[in-house]
Amino acid sequence: MARDEPEIEILGPEDEKKQAHIRAKFWPTVKKALRTIPFMDEVVAAYFAMLDPQTPARPRLILIGALAYFVLPFDLVPDIIFGVGFLDDASILAAAIASVRSSITDDHREAARRALAEGPEDAGSESKTASA
Repeated sequence: MARDEPEIEILGPEDEKKQAHIRAKFWPTVKKALRTIPFMDEVVAAYFAMLDPQTPARPRLILIGALAYFVLPFDLVPDIIFGVGFLDDASILAAAIASVRSSITDDHREAARRALAEGPEDAGSESKTASA
């Protein structure tokens, strides 16, 4: 007989550390990649979805992984290589965003539009996260 257990979303301490690292590095990386990744608005919306506690655990974990890869300076194609440095990042981000698209809400997209309109150098405050 199956028990009815409440669905509880838990992100472990290692995920919280990754999320803190992403928060610290996200906006400087966006500023560098702005001209290279054509769907940066969706990347920023994904960032806000990752921060939103209303986003289910599985999509949040996928976004944490993809965004962590995005902010790491050392990956398959180093980001410092002009013109091609963010191609691998863009591929991973596109795949992650496509897989969790239904968890990225209109509120996340609006928060992304506002943050990008203000400029990456002015963004990054947690007060810009989408309200549920």
